[in-house]
Amino acid sequence: MSQNIRVVGVIPARWASTRFPGKPLAVIAGKPLLQWVIEGVQTARSLSEIIVATDDERIASLARKSGVRAVMTDSGLATGTDRAWAAAQESIAEVIVNIQGDEPLIEGQILDVLVAPFQSDAGQTLNMATLARELDLEALQSPNTAKIVLNQNNEALYFSRFPIPYSREKNPTIPNAALKHIGIYAYRRDFLRRFCSQAPCAIELMEGLEQLRALQMGERIKVLKVEHDSWGVDTPEDVQKIESMLRIRGKI
Repeated sequence: MSQNIRVVGVIPARWASTRFPGKPLAVIAGKPLLQWVIEGVQTARSLSEIIVATDDERIASLARKSGVRAVMTDSGLATGTDRAWAAAQESIAEVIVNIQGDEPLIEGQILDVLVAPFQSDAGQTLNMATLARELDLEALQSPNTAKIVLNQNNEALYFSRFPIPYSREKNPTIPNAALKHIGIYAYRRDFLRRFCSQAPCAIELMEGLEQLRALQMGERIKVLKVEHDSWGVDTPEDVQKIESMLRIRGKI
């Protein structure tokens, strides 16, 4: 049975970036990167509110002009998850969705897929969910791509930047035993508070993947499979790549 629950989508967007300072305001096909993200998120039907969590008034001003609320957060916060919690903790939302602020091709439909398990969770036993898609051999071998292996309930067993599961064959074919992780998360409010109060754990620090903290805490992470692929803007050179994709998709 579907429930009416209040869901807030938070887009962390800070000014500082080692490889691309001021990235949220970088112009892509005539519009700032963050505006592309906001407009994509606004097509989601499941979000009661959208917040941009930022440490810079220029970014906050753009958020407000784009029709969403901006909350100023401490620039010293370690992660986007910490910024999402800082921005949403005064909200009455039951579920908080942490949305990457540098992916201009985001689609609201995948956020609705992510939220759906919480809407049907009458017992409120689900605390965390994320997204994944099929991967190819290049993604499996890339240390820049996070992979997930699942149990029979489509819950995460483990995340890694290394190819998993490891194969002893010299020329293994893709076993379809792993998926490519898409770094968007939904959290039940109380769990996100507990998560952010915990110090990073050893496996999280070694892999550079903070979702491993949730597994170390004993939490189950529901994984929803989608066809959408994630394309982030990490460097100025990525702008041209995204513009090409927008042309292919008929958005510019």
